[in-house]
Amino acid sequence: MNYYNEIKSKLIDNEVYVKVKDYSKERNTVITYFEIGRLLNEAGGKYGDNIIDEYSKKLIIEVGKKYNRRTLFRMKQFYVAFSNQKVSPLATQLTWSHYIELLSIKDENELIYYINTSIDKRLSKRQLREKIKSKEYERLPIDTRNKLIFKENIEVKDLVPNPILIKNKTNIEVVTEKALHQLILEDIESFMKELGGNMSFVGSEYKIKIGDRNNYIDILLFNYKYNCFVVVELKVTEFKVEYISQVRKYMNYIDKNIKEISHNDTIGILICKKENKFIIEYCSDERISVREYELV
Repeated sequence: MNYYNEIKSKLIDNEVYVKVKDYSKERNTVITYFEIGRLLNEAGGKYGDNIIDEYSKKLIIEVGKKYNRRTLFRMKQFYVAFSNQKVSPLATQLTWSHYIELLSIKDENELIYYINTSIDKRLSKRQLREKIKSKEYERLPIDTRNKLIFKENIEVKDLVPNPILIKNKTNIEVVTEKALHQLILEDIESFMKELGGNMSFVGSEYKIKIGDRNNYIDILLFNYKYNCFVVVELKVTEFKVEYISQVRKYMNYIDKNIKEISHNDTIGILICKKENKFIIEYCSDERISVREYELV
């Protein structure tokens, strides 16, 4: 088999296809590059890894400058990563630009997570890069990662990472809850995405009256995918037992006075400077997630 001629033919066919069939050019490019990756992998097995250098020099002259060594090596990487039976069914659902961002990921389950997230949330290449850079998968609770691996049902709290990254564009020193609150409100969209997405903003310092006293929920959100309100409480200190009681009180109020019959039970997210796993274990509430925050 003449591997070079086969590769050259596929690249030329794809160049023609891209110009004519605009509506499906990305999918065809991904399929073509996957096949070339397979050929390069086989050729390397027969003739050695230097075959990529040899082929790239000829392809640059005969097909185009973009088919350099780096590009061919990525095609081979792409094939190796996605020839796996678990991953291969996903191999044509994103653009080549997305896959370039994904090639650095070695863990199979992490790779599947980012592919599925990109497809479900229609992420751009830049958005995908940001998620990978922020180590979103690594920040998910271990239980959540196991649920994803075994395809178990995911709840709202499962998708809340730890720590939660809060953007601090002005590099201010956060020493009060008010300052932390303000940072979040300055980029509320980014904050809602950090909490797993599918959130809509209801209110800040949301006023509720319990007995004859006014109380204020730091941030009230609504998760439209899971059809429930989300109470967010902010603390700039280490976790304390009484914080759970405070969040639970607000959640109960929302359930009794705000939510509709069609809504699911309210959940709570308590964000603090430092968690205390030992204390949390003994005062846990399944509806409340306790997470640390980190300024970035």
